[in-house]
Amino acid sequence: MAIIANMKQIAAREAKNRFGQLLDAAQGAPVQVTKKGRAVSVMMSLQHYEHLRGAAWERLLATMDTLGEEASANGLTEAQLATLLSDDK
Repeated sequence: MAIIANMKQIAAREAKNRFGQLLDAAQGAPVQVTKKGRAVSVMMSLQHYEHLRGAAWERLLATMDTLGEEASANGLTEAQLATLLSDDK
């Protein structure tokens, strides 16, 4: 599965031999690293990584809010939730 359409690719051996160039290329757009023809990792800028991480965190918070609202609308109380989540079942 491609993470980004038309992502640049580089073989792991070439990435090792041209690491400085890989770092430079990753500042502009993520670069997929392959090993034996199989995608194994992605090199990206710290800025892009932090953006993705922040977006994922925002989605998680929104999902948690939605689930909390649905649980409350269906009558789940804090006490019932605590019982469900406790290790003493």
